[in-house]
Amino acid sequence: METILSPHSLSPLFNPKPSSPKTLLSSLQPKSNSLSLTKPITSSLKKHQLQSLKPSLPIPTSWFSYAQQGLAALALTIALNFSPLLCSNALASEFDVLNEGPPKETYVVDDAGVLSRVTRSDLKRLLSDLESRKNFHINFVTVRKLTSKADAFEYADQVLERWYPSVEEGNDKGIVVLVTSQKEGAVTGGPAFVQAVGESILDATVSENLPVLATEEKYNEAVYSSAKRLVAAIDGLPDPGGPTFKDNKRESNFKTKEETEEKRGQFSLVVGGLLVIAFVVPMAQYYAYVSRK
Repeated sequence: METILSPHSLSPLFNPKPSSPKTLLSSLQPKSNSLSLTKPITSSLKKHQLQSLKPSLPIPTSWFSYAQQGLAALALTIALNFSPLLCSNALASEFDVLNEGPPKETYVVDDAGVLSRVTRSDLKRLLSDLESRKNFHINFVTVRKLTSKADAFEYADQVLERWYPSVEEGNDKGIVVLVTSQKEGAVTGGPAFVQAVGESILDATVSENLPVLATEEKYNEAVYSSAKRLVAAIDGLPDPGGPTFKDNKRESNFKTKEETEEKRGQFSLVVGGLLVIAFVVPMAQYYAYVSRK
């Protein structure tokens, strides 16, 4: 069977009826409501995003400020901790040596920081052997600069008096001081120590071993050679001697009067010979040319 659709039944599909104004308004009304609802949603989302971003922005700023404050505090702490050391090394190290007293385990107070580990070990072995055999104790002190005393001798006496206040304590003690900036040294001690070493060896050590090698910045050799010389004197052995200042007199670049006169005579002869050649040779050539004609 065939179903026949009438034109009236198809008209609503292909030819919709024009809607009335009320229908249009009613159809538009929900759309406007939907639009009005979407607008605040989008705006609220944007506001929510902005509000969520705003609190996150100060976090890096506050972190950076905290880092700056931490670094500033660290720098201030380092400056406060190390600046006294720098100042004391240059100005007050001599007072630190006086206040700390004699070394307990070693025989060296290397406040100048110029002695190597090998030199320290050699000094300990040499001086401990001397103390065990002869009961003489020798301490070596190195400082960079003296500000309280005029020279190394006064400072050495001050160290001896501060470390060993009584005569009994310092009777068999010796103090050797080396000032690196002034390139000088001093040796002092109690009465028994001075008598055992002898004035000649004391003077030779102060005038040869310490200043000569310190001038060449051979501080390790200066200290160890002085120790060997003092120990040899206490043991009654022959003096090993010490270095002497080398004659480093530089030759003058200026010529002496005799050398100047000699050079001047040679220069005159050379100039005179050139002048003669310059005048005689052209004249001889001209004369030979004329004589041919």
